Amino acid sequence: MTLTNIAMIEPWIKIAKGENVAENIRILLTTLGLPLVGLLVFLMLWQVAASNINTSLGQFPGPVEALDQAKGLVSEHIAEREKAEAFYERQEARNAERVANDPDYVPKIRPYTGKPTYFDQIFTSLITVMSGFLLASAIAIPLGIIIGLSANLYSAFNPIIQILKPVSPLAWLPIVTMVVSALYVSDDPMVPKSFVTSMITVMLCSLWPTLINTAVGVASIPKDLVNVSKVLRLSYLEHVIKIVLPASVPMVFTGLRLSLGIAWMVLIAAEMLAQNPGLGKFVWDEFQNGSSDSLGRIMVAVLTIGIIGFLLDRAMLMIQRRVSWDKAATLR
Repeated sequence: MTLTNIAMIEPWIKIAKGENVAENIRILLTTLGLPLVGLLVFLMLWQVAASNINTSLGQFPGPVEALDQAKGLVSEHIAEREKAEAFYERQEARNAERVANDPDYVPKIRPYTGKPTYFDQIFTSLITVMSGFLLASAIAIPLGIIIGLSANLYSAFNPIIQILKPVSPLAWLPIVTMVVSALYVSDDPMVPKSFVTSMITVMLCSLWPTLINTAVGVASIPKDLVNVSKVLRLSYLEHVIKIVLPASVPMVFTGLRLSLGIAWMVLIAAEMLAQNPGLGKFVWDEFQNGSSDSLGRIMVAVLTIGIIGFLLDRAMLMIQRRVSWDKAATLR
């Protein structure tokens, strides 16, 4: 159990035991009540602002309208799943009848081609962002270790990193699109080109925080640890595994958390422009649709993007707590 979980449970236990009830109630009001008050204030401000904003598509949606649209998206997902289930049931019935009349017939199962639901779009976005993030991490961590171990390489690569780091995904996307179109040529591709384009764009924009933090973490390893490695006459690989990686884990995970947050932000823009299925394309399609429900659906997507981004960061923090020796660096 993590320190944060213990801190949340402890006041409840003490209240149940009758220990210092007033003080523990105050702690609970601070840790739970204040965030709740902040959320209520946000919803009130949102409602007031929405009631005073009129757009070409009608009045700006408030919390109630957004909740209604969220319920509608859930209903659409359930209805689409029922259609898919009925489609496969009809297909199985036809195949069974065909096999009964012709025992040599080999049944074919055709995939359901209905439109992706909102939850399908969320799943696609998560697959895309994790693919780009893992690819970026696989490049950034080893390269960061190599650069961090050599002052000369650090000096050589630092200008390149500083130049490429602030480049917008909107600038990378046309280049990536042309390169993928030229190199990813197949009559039966395993994944769509739009997915590859979005994934590579996410990778290019998100690898820099991990690369920089890994290099800095490796370069700042205490000299005593380096001297221990020399005394033990560790090989280069042994030095990296036994000395470098354990000592630089906190900095590496700081970079990973930053990279994952950037990857999630970049993904939405990449999906919009690459027209890869996902939350970005959902937002763009609703904007182009221009119906009276579009703004409410876009607001649902905005909140979904924010919540998923928060959960991804918390998940990365949980992993960091598991593997990091520096527990003080994982309390936030």
